[in-house]
Amino acid sequence: MGPGGPANLSQRDTGDKLGLDKDTARVELDALNARLAMLQSRLYAERRRSVLLVLQGLDSSGKDGTIKRVLTGVNPMGCHVTSFRAPTETELDHDYLWRIHEAMPARGQIGCFNRSHYEDLVTTVVLGLIGDAERKHRYEQVRHFERTLHDEGTTIVKVFLNLGKDEQRERLQARLDDPEKRWKFNRGDLETRKRWGEYMHLYDQAISHTSTDWAPWYVVPADHKWVSAVAVATLLVDALETMDPQIPPPADDLDGLEVV
Repeated sequence: MGPGGPANLSQRDTGDKLGLDKDTARVELDALNARLAMLQSRLYAERRRSVLLVLQGLDSSGKDGTIKRVLTGVNPMGCHVTSFRAPTETELDHDYLWRIHEAMPARGQIGCFNRSHYEDLVTTVVLGLIGDAERKHRYEQVRHFERTLHDEGTTIVKVFLNLGKDEQRERLQARLDDPEKRWKFNRGDLETRKRWGEYMHLYDQAISHTSTDWAPWYVVPADHKWVSAVAVATLLVDALETMDPQIPPPADDLDGLEVV
């Protein structure tokens, strides 16, 4: 989708393989991981700018797995992942963007948000914590907030993992049936699933109103985890290649120096 255009989530094929098969995707992801590691190393050395990857999606859309697959091989010193859950009492004592700003990546870093401030444009509405007027006002606030981050040197890549309802049912059932994964199951996921249409409508609205030239949204089909991993890795590598981080020049007095 282009910045400012409608998301049209319900009209998108969540099972789209983007012309890939599993074997091809594995090879492409390995190459992307290597390229990402090199670019991240340069970004870390340059220490002038940063990158923020925002991952949003409904329950079981594959956010955790995508992070694991995409960031494999990246130096932990130059990467930080933040998972946003229900706000704490301290966080509730501040504005909704306070905890987001605090978690932003420092210069030279790649930051990854597992969920983000977009929960405060969607989930808060479903729970009845804010109304439509406040929701629309927050669209404007978020656009300005992200513009400030961009102007200060942070490249923002926002990804919505677009999962099909049938695929979600299979993944949730798989969690219940597997003793090793049952700990991940939350009864609240079933309540969220009951309001699937409401969540998807609100995400459609939030994405449509906050996809900008400085912080575009990308809707990625998420029924196949190997497809979404390649797509997200490609977006992240493309963003870094556009930035073209440069290794700083060495000190002038190193020529002829020998280590003894």
